[in-house]
Amino acid sequence: MAQIEQAAWDALAMKPAWPFLQWAWLNQLEQSGCIVPEKGWNPCHLTVWQGETLVAAAPLYIKMHNQGEFVFDNAWYELAQKIGAAYYPKLVGMSPVTPVVGYRFLIAAGLDHSRITRLMVDEIVRFCRTNKLASFNMLFVDPDWRSGTFDMGMSAWYHQGFLWYNADLKSFDDYLAVFKTNQRRNIKRECKAMQTQGITLKSFAGDQIPDAFFERMYRYYARTNDRYGIWGCKYLNEAFFSGIGEHFKRHLMFVGAFEKGSAVTNPVGLSMFVTNSDRLYGRYWGCREDVNFLHFNTCFYKPIEWIVKNNFRYFDPGIGAAHKLRRGFRAVANMSLHRFFDPRMDRFFNHYIDEINDAEKKQIDLMNMHLPLAEER
Repeated sequence: MAQIEQAAWDALAMKPAWPFLQWAWLNQLEQSGCIVPEKGWNPCHLTVWQGETLVAAAPLYIKMHNQGEFVFDNAWYELAQKIGAAYYPKLVGMSPVTPVVGYRFLIAAGLDHSRITRLMVDEIVRFCRTNKLASFNMLFVDPDWRSGTFDMGMSAWYHQGFLWYNADLKSFDDYLAVFKTNQRRNIKRECKAMQTQGITLKSFAGDQIPDAFFERMYRYYARTNDRYGIWGCKYLNEAFFSGIGEHFKRHLMFVGAFEKGSAVTNPVGLSMFVTNSDRLYGRYWGCREDVNFLHFNTCFYKPIEWIVKNNFRYFDPGIGAAHKLRRGFRAVANMSLHRFFDPRMDRFFNHYIDEINDAEKKQIDLMNMHLPLAEER
């Protein structure tokens, strides 16, 4: 990213308004040493030029593992092993370690987007074949972009995620009102637990965010992941958090949890979110010590209260456990696009993917049948 002018890249990235494609975010991942060849991420970004003007771009990475993708393809890797096909290296289009929907090619307004997309895909395929890459994969693709493009020779694979929609709510009480009586009572009890334990929650956005939060957020993020051992997802370092505090603060929102009398720079718990014009994206959370129901309050209830107050429309919490359903998040189908260059892998994938997708969609429908809502809204 450092080889590409920030203003030129962001002139393309600002229109889709997906913050994870902006230059500062992607560059900080690289400059911090998190997304680099030594970690199995080899940045290989595609740019398209009209004379001296950058008119299209796509963040791409050559990878030797599937870590940080959150599209769990181990079954396809095992199949490749059984039939003697190469699975790595592969080319991945995504915002690294970002399991939220929005990836797309960045193309300047006023151009023939279908033509430019075709040029980019053709170049990607040529590059993959020339360099003997096993596959091309675009993860957490923006469905609006995908639906407006041609087939591109790629196949869609669906994965269960979560999304909360703000149905013109005016207050947190409106949020509570959509639940059945028992669950409404449970949420009130979990919220009240903060008061009884002497914890106060406060939201901070943009320039309101204390600089001290970023070092603390790294420590809490690391503690959360360390508790999961080999199942943790600790892909980021302290330099990354420090860098986004310096270069990306306008797109961030924090919820801080404070014990009575503690300074604002000394929260017992923190959660960090990324924002665009109408959507909040859940990112990271952690705490200094365990507090009952702190996770639900800092990661769900206080952010939803903030969304309602600021007239945001959506809350994408990222992947995670089904406890989100009991907080009003619906299960949704997120999409990735794949193309294998080994004919055997291509044939197997396309033979089975419809059946796999049907099963995933049925599971999503089943999950949503158990939402504890009083009525549809």
